[in-house]
Amino acid sequence: MKELLSGNEAVARGAVEAGVKVAVAYPGTPSTEILETIAERHRSVYAQWSPNEKVAFEVGIGASLGGGRALVTMKHVGLNVAADPLMTFAYTGVNAGFVVISADDPEMHSSQNEQDNRIFARFAGIPFFEPADSQESKDMLLAGFEVSERFDTPVMLRMTTRISHTKTIVELGEPVKVSERKFVKDPSKYVMVPANAKVRHQVLSQRLVDLQKFSEETEWNRIESNGSPVGIIAGGVAYQHAKEVAPDFDYFKIGFGYPLPIERIRKFVAAHNIVLVVEELEPFYEEQLKIAGIRVEGKKYFGNLGELNPTRVAQGLYDAGLIKNVVHPGIEAEKLFPRPPVLCPGCPHRGAFMALRKLGVAVTGDIGCYTLGMLKPLNALDTCICMGASIGMAIGIEKVNGSAKGTVAVIGDSTFFHSGITGLLDAVYNQSNVTVMILDNGATAMTGGQEHPGTGHTLMGTPANRTDIETLVKALGVKNCRSVDPYDYEATLKAIEEETKNPGPSVIVTHRPCVLMPKRIMDEPFVVDLELCNACSACFRISCPAIAASPQTNERGHPKAVIDETMCTGCMLCAQICPTEAIVLKSKFVAA
Repeated sequence: MKELLSGNEAVARGAVEAGVKVAVAYPGTPSTEILETIAERHRSVYAQWSPNEKVAFEVGIGASLGGGRALVTMKHVGLNVAADPLMTFAYTGVNAGFVVISADDPEMHSSQNEQDNRIFARFAGIPFFEPADSQESKDMLLAGFEVSERFDTPVMLRMTTRISHTKTIVELGEPVKVSERKFVKDPSKYVMVPANAKVRHQVLSQRLVDLQKFSEETEWNRIESNGSPVGIIAGGVAYQHAKEVAPDFDYFKIGFGYPLPIERIRKFVAAHNIVLVVEELEPFYEEQLKIAGIRVEGKKYFGNLGELNPTRVAQGLYDAGLIKNVVHPGIEAEKLFPRPPVLCPGCPHRGAFMALRKLGVAVTGDIGCYTLGMLKPLNALDTCICMGASIGMAIGIEKVNGSAKGTVAVIGDSTFFHSGITGLLDAVYNQSNVTVMILDNGATAMTGGQEHPGTGHTLMGTPANRTDIETLVKALGVKNCRSVDPYDYEATLKAIEEETKNPGPSVIVTHRPCVLMPKRIMDEPFVVDLELCNACSACFRISCPAIAASPQTNERGHPKAVIDETMCTGCMLCAQICPTEAIVLKSKFVAA
């Protein structure tokens, strides 16, 4: 049986075929759909969202040691959060198979960096597979569990955005029979005190030697010979791009990427006049081959910034003198109409940023929809580094130079549960004069509205205890904590003004659901009375996509406003800041 599946959907199917018992993650693009697909279609696998990637990884370790195959998924920066358990788990090894998905994001489509986590695998001393399509995404997951159990090691399956989201035909298989395993007490293997860790480090080193031999033998690394004097070494989506541009070259396709099959590649290179390494981001393969004394080139032609595509690969092959011309398919980027990201119409975060902009406070930001508050015309966010960083950065700013107007950290509900709690505890412990705004929209909205500890439901839809943010904040020792409706602009403005003047840490929690999750919220729309509108442009400055310039102008030629009723959610913010009260509910305007 065959199905058209995305790479993420194929991994979810692979979890079933591999006999996975537990699948754990924190949502993050481009990996999110793996766990969602498991929860929706493959209920034989237990799946859960954890508060962050470190906890997810540790749950996966526990499942593996308990005797069940474990799958842990995350985007590339999530592995930074999970690095602590990863590095030591590489020493201990597994019981049942363990595979971690690292979904890298070249070009930073939805990320703050484009790190190459192939380097993380080498750093930890674990092997990785790199699929080039959905079929390989499924099949390599199964192979990953086999390698994990055969060599007693965690294994990485390194996806990228294009592989995660592109759909190709997948041949489905039957679930494999997995031998039953039990938890076995073995402190010398699993308790990493220094004496035990020294022994396990030796085990890891020998394991890499054994994996090197496997890499030389496995069919996941293969030669595709077309009788060409030109050879290409590539894996993942870079292999697809190169094959599209130059199908007649010889290829050494890498599927098992670490350790590399050095001797097989050495023979491949020796048999060709010139060999190029085509890979995205870092020269991971190229550097190792050059260290081994193998004559290859790559990054000098293809660069290490952003994701590759057929045009970029063709340009690199042209620059290397291997093809005669470069075809530029499609529309050039500079000819496309710009579509910058923007907060949705009715987004509850907009009112908070309007107030912060007016007050002119220093604002440290975080990862989520609200990061868009840095864009014009809101211009209300000053920093964004990583999940949970807003609170710690606000503490640092306040400790160094303070601020007459206060320092405000902005963080979302899911991000607060992910890694903001310890930052707030730091603020309490060190008596920092910072104000933390927790923007609670009731979902992990940026990645599609997933559940979290504050929503009252699990990934699999079962009711769960709902963590109350205010109760948690007060339990941490915050004395000044208040809630506010972010659609009430004046109340939000007043709350920030007052809390930034209070000594010690204070917290403001805004409560309004995401206007899109779980379904789009549409109340009665507002309209503009063009007779009252004086074209002051105050409503334009709230950056709502539902508000646009009208063909009508005032006496100075400035455009009046118009509201798209199909987009307006009735959030009231524009009406509150309109000085002429020209923005009114449609029913009242019609009645008048």
